[in-house]
Amino acid sequence: MILRIKFISDEVDGFVREVKIDSDATFLDLNAIILASCKFPDDQMTSFYVCNEEWERGEQITREDMGTGDSDEDIFVMAQTKLSEFIEDEDQKLEFVFDPFSDRCFYLDVVEVIPGVSLTKPEVTRSKGEAPRQINDLDMDLSALNAATKGAVGASVDDDDLGFEGGFNDDEIDLEGFEISDGEPY
Repeated sequence: MILRIKFISDEVDGFVREVKIDSDATFLDLNAIILASCKFPDDQMTSFYVCNEEWERGEQITREDMGTGDSDEDIFVMAQTKLSEFIEDEDQKLEFVFDPFSDRCFYLDVVEVIPGVSLTKPEVTRSKGEAPRQINDLDMDLSALNAATKGAVGASVDDDDLGFEGGFNDDEIDLEGFEISDGEPY
């Protein structure tokens, strides 16, 4: 059975990708074709979520088993999980988290299920628009960072730098509720 899956981004108008993939392929295969269709490197801890009709997240299929879940909780790993385990019908909805730091994702929708045929290799059948950046806020301009911190090494910090106008006054500390030792050893 072949699945035709369309995915979009809520960040970029006009961005659409469509792929065809065999239902016996793994989620890791789907991960690879999605990343390739967007020209993203394969260096992030991506994951899939199976969603209901209202896009509420259900089961998660992760890139690696991080060993952080409850022992009673099922762990689904992309390389070991076939698409057919979670996708049986048209209109199945999934989320693909491509930026794990900001929880940014693509919204996937199975638009067609073609029974009785198979596909040896996934293929991109539609590519429209530019993909969003894979990782946000991590591409810092090092020259700007260096300029902003130039002279910081060895620089002194005074009370005005910390937001204390007029300096710090010991009389302004309320010591009630604090235990003050008289200097004797423990």
